[in-house]
Amino acid sequence: MTGTAVEAEIRKFGALADRWWDPDGPMRPLHRMNPLRTGWIAERIAKANGRTGRDLSGLTLLDVGCGAGLASESFARMGARVTGLDAAGEALEAARAHATAGGLEIGYQEGTPEDLAATDKRYDAVVALEVIEHVEDRAAFLGALAALAKPGGQVLLSTLNRTARSFLMAKVGAEYVLRMLPVGTHDWRMFVTPGELGAGLRRAGLAVTDLAGMSMDPLTGRWRETRDLGVNYLVAAKRE
Repeated sequence: MTGTAVEAEIRKFGALADRWWDPDGPMRPLHRMNPLRTGWIAERIAKANGRTGRDLSGLTLLDVGCGAGLASESFARMGARVTGLDAAGEALEAARAHATAGGLEIGYQEGTPEDLAATDKRYDAVVALEVIEHVEDRAAFLGALAALAKPGGQVLLSTLNRTARSFLMAKVGAEYVLRMLPVGTHDWRMFVTPGELGAGLRRAGLAVTDLAGMSMDPLTGRWRETRDLGVNYLVAAKRE
């Protein structure tokens, strides 16, 4: 363990760094999911700050577990001042190179949220997408996310529910049948139910403000917002 980051998980995702930006590579599901999850999050950040649409101009945003910067770049293009944080140095190298090639100014930093929380850095919004299901100490992780948000700021996550359907679709189907993800990407036992996540957020001093499901059309591969939380879902919370 490196803080709340599990060493095996760091190595696993670091090894995928050179293919992170391949839309047909091992991160294909994230590429397809990214417009929905970043758009949903941006709309809620904008609204909480008196904005319309997805206007994040000038707002500070921390992307925890940013990998090679897929979501970080989306938020930066919406005007946010983005810091990307990850414990996998190889992924951050790919993130920096891709951002530079795209003319984006994103501050990528290696480390864990609890390390950063020990500094005086605080953000308008803290985002952790498909991260908490790879973390062992959820309470410490959520506590660090809460500490990194400014008073009144937001913490927003996307993750996977621990249901029989998610085991069949996100684990067996995605990894073994359809080969959409490398085998071993997920441990279904570490998936988080909305109830567990909501309780953890409340213990960290955060109030849940919104919740939505994400569903993929198997024919088109496109993702849409739904009320179905059975597999993938998004949650927004506010620091009290």
